Amino acid sequence: MSARLYRGLRLSLLLCMGGLAATAQESLTLRQAIKQALRQSPEAAIVQADIQDATSAATMARTQLLPQLGFTEDISRGNDPVYAFGTRLRQRQFTQTDFALNALNLPQPIGNFSTRFSGQWMAFDSFKTQKNIRRADFLRESASSTSRSVDQQIVFRVVVAYQQVLYAQREIDVAQHEQETAAALLTSVDEHVKAGLAVESDRMSAEVNVAARKQELIAAQGDLELAWTALREAMGVTDLKASELKPIEPHAFPRGALEEEMATAAKTRPDLTALGQAQLAQASAVGVAKSDFGPRVSAYGNWEEDRTSFGGLGGNNWVAGVQISVDILPIGKRAQLARESAAKQKIDAQVAAMQQHLRLEVSQAHIHQKTAELSLETARAAMDQSAESLRILKNRYGAGLATITDLLRAEDAERQSQSNYWHAVYGNAMAYTELLYATGTLTPDAAEELQ
Repeated sequence: MSARLYRGLRLSLLLCMGGLAATAQESLTLRQAIKQALRQSPEAAIVQADIQDATSAATMARTQLLPQLGFTEDISRGNDPVYAFGTRLRQRQFTQTDFALNALNLPQPIGNFSTRFSGQWMAFDSFKTQKNIRRADFLRESASSTSRSVDQQIVFRVVVAYQQVLYAQREIDVAQHEQETAAALLTSVDEHVKAGLAVESDRMSAEVNVAARKQELIAAQGDLELAWTALREAMGVTDLKASELKPIEPHAFPRGALEEEMATAAKTRPDLTALGQAQLAQASAVGVAKSDFGPRVSAYGNWEEDRTSFGGLGGNNWVAGVQISVDILPIGKRAQLARESAAKQKIDAQVAAMQQHLRLEVSQAHIHQKTAELSLETARAAMDQSAESLRILKNRYGAGLATITDLLRAEDAERQSQSNYWHAVYGNAMAYTELLYATGTLTPDAAEELQ
């Protein structure tokens, strides 16, 4: 086999392997980017920990309804007169000789093995426990709603970063196309100069145009690298390599009435829902503070066995009772009630402020979507017109009926119109994303409508 034939076969094999590798590389879809972000985001991990904490707090609040039971095994020894006297009585070991003065004043050391079971149950606390349970449940629901709000924020950031990468890639395509156009224009001008149909300054202007287009391509490449960095940060990954993204195609997105969108936002915005549930929790906290002024009824019981040795015999006793308590000087409780009431007023104002801000956000998003659709239609028409204008001026310049300045101006307008068009395409998608976020409906499934 000749060396030339060997090199040819080797080159063909490498090309085939490269083609297979390119085929195997799948493009990163928006849904995949969102899933990765929701899985990797530290913010999502934080809110999940908050949910677990709120769930545990709700469980703990319910334990207050149950009786408290305790077991104690105590081993002691001493010659304290009171301890020795009482221990002998509890052990049922007290005799007549223990009444002697020396035995009472200077008792011999005595040991005691005590087994004790005790219990306590709050039978009635003016419904403080029930209100605490209700408060904990509201806080748990608020944590869950906050989790959905954080998820939507993550989705929003990923969509924005994803679109920035797509737009940067389109800008590179436009810059490369314009660089090729500028190079072709320079070649045409050079031929005209050589033929005596154009002056040297025309060639210099064309060369300056080529340099400007090269600078724009370099800037576009830098913007693409920054966009990929932002996407990696939004997804919570550091090893994401630049790859092909599934483009967001230009199309019209669904639109609704402003009143309907505001009503949807009022029902589905998770951050507003979370704040509303926190408001209910704070109202329950005020109720808890008020219940502290009421009476409390508790029952208690105790059973104890005392022995001289661990396995020996001894005596046992029990005590049971009911206790009723009322705080007749609740100065601290009044201060606590005032504090909880102030917190309730604050969260009420926060809810009202968020409702106002929500209406503003939805109105802005509604207007932005309407404006973006109109801008897209205008940009599409302007791009078509500028392309036709450039074609005509190229023909006129070739016929000597237009100057290089006219041609360069038309070429710049055509380049700008392409950039404006793609800016409008992704601006339209971004406006729809903003509307979904403002109405609280930006889920991974809803985000797929962008592609």
